[in-house]
Amino acid sequence: MIARFPSIARLLKRRAKSEDGSIVVEGARKATGGKGRTRIVMTMAVFFGIYSTITGRLVYLGFQNPDLSGGPQSRVTASRPDIVDRNGEVLATDIKTASLFAEPRRIVDADEAIEKLATVLPEIDYEQTYHKLKSGAGFVWLQRQLTPKQQSDIMQLGVPGFGFRTEKRRFYPAGETSSYIVGLTNIDNQGISGMEKYIDEQGLSDLQASGLAVAKDLKPVQLSIDLRVQHIVRDEVATGMEKYRAVAAGAVVLNIKTGEVMAMASVPDFDPNNPYNAQDKDRLNRMSAGLYEMGSTLKSFTTAMALDSGKVTLESRFDASRPIRIGRQTIHDFHGKARVLSVPEVFIYSSNIGSAKEAEAVGIEGHREFLHRLGILEKMQTELPEVARPTEPKVWKQVHSITIAFGHGVSTTPLQTAVGCAALLNGGYLIQPTFLRRAQEQAMSVAKKVVSDKTVEGMRYLYALNAEKGSGRNARVPGYRVGGKTGTAEKVVNGRYSKDKNFNAFVAAFPMDDPQYIVLTIADEPRPEKPGMGATAASNAGVMAANIVRRSASMLGVKPDFSHENGATLVSYQ
Repeated sequence: MIARFPSIARLLKRRAKSEDGSIVVEGARKATGGKGRTRIVMTMAVFFGIYSTITGRLVYLGFQNPDLSGGPQSRVTASRPDIVDRNGEVLATDIKTASLFAEPRRIVDADEAIEKLATVLPEIDYEQTYHKLKSGAGFVWLQRQLTPKQQSDIMQLGVPGFGFRTEKRRFYPAGETSSYIVGLTNIDNQGISGMEKYIDEQGLSDLQASGLAVAKDLKPVQLSIDLRVQHIVRDEVATGMEKYRAVAAGAVVLNIKTGEVMAMASVPDFDPNNPYNAQDKDRLNRMSAGLYEMGSTLKSFTTAMALDSGKVTLESRFDASRPIRIGRQTIHDFHGKARVLSVPEVFIYSSNIGSAKEAEAVGIEGHREFLHRLGILEKMQTELPEVARPTEPKVWKQVHSITIAFGHGVSTTPLQTAVGCAALLNGGYLIQPTFLRRAQEQAMSVAKKVVSDKTVEGMRYLYALNAEKGSGRNARVPGYRVGGKTGTAEKVVNGRYSKDKNFNAFVAAFPMDDPQYIVLTIADEPRPEKPGMGATAASNAGVMAANIVRRSASMLGVKPDFSHENGATLVSYQ
């Protein structure tokens, strides 16, 4: 047994040679134990030092700013809610896409990597990409939002250090049809214009920053627009711009009972799925962000103001036999009758002289107050961020009141003009426009009474009369009782009114026996359709309005009534 353990045998021999072996063995044990404890303590001290260093380093790093070069921020792929029209048709939605990144520290040959990448992405900036790949960073973006084919082709290149991250990007099924309303997002899926920007301003950006913008929790945002009507409006203004060789055109369809914008388009526009030209200077939502002298459409407000003041009735008459001279200016009528005109005649003949005298009857302060009351000279309150502030003289003088009476001297937006005209026809209530769905009860809770019922009754009569006997004849649509007012304004060029460049507008309402909708169209610098023809609003903006009513009325729920000859009806006025 002892032979199997040589070390024990040697110990016993040593013990046998000693007179007091027990003491010898015990001393050896004590000597051995003291050295062992020293080694253990030293080992523990070393490990304690190592772990203390690691712990201290981790605590230090914990208080440092995170290294964002290691990957994209989480908000890059943050979700957005769908945007849908009033019928649930999708206008904007998120789709998944791949984005290419590189890890420069793993790139062996930057030149070779770029040469291979250029075979798939020929538009890539060689110099910029080279600096990225030679930066030594842990992560750099090379190209965002690739197509599936591009991703597949790059993967087949087999370049070490290239990788892909799945992101979300915005897709707009309607394309340019609703581009100015829906708006745009940037490369990081953040709203930068239109309703996309409005949604972010309502708290979505905060949700994205906190990581709480989860797709399943985001309800669709339902707009007021009807995509079917929106398509018609965009098609008509694009056709009109080409047909009349205008520099721009636009239109809006407004529910006058609720203030809902049913459709609105402005051309030139852009494709939000490929917005390479969205920042071009001619890409402007002219309906809400463009300021214009609205010409004779403002005579609607001049006549309404005169009637609402109580100083003028439809039976009142104004001498328009001679031009008005004030200072260095002389006010003429475009198609003058050179005689005394009744208020209806002032309206249907679009008399500048008669309108100026209506304004004189009310007075300068009353004139200014009325336009502010109807919101024409106030900044419009609505969800769309792109809204311009109207301009007016700092101090109104007599000459200003006279020229503003027929549409020169103040600038406002076409959408505001439509909203103001709606107030003259819907019972006298100013309702700020909305691009979100809104019931009539909700609209009335925020509506403001601005003109009397008697004034509304008179304006309905005048709109219907103008479509039957005046400048609005081209806007008539059989069965839909359309009324309206033209507006042809000379544009200011180099500080002077041009005789060759006009801004034309037409405001139509239907059905005139109980108006439901306003259609306002514009044509910027139109040319005659044919040699010898004029280029006034009746021959272009009025025709565009008629086409929109003809194509969209049934979709808007307006039933035709052919009991009135020529599609118009004269609203009785008592």
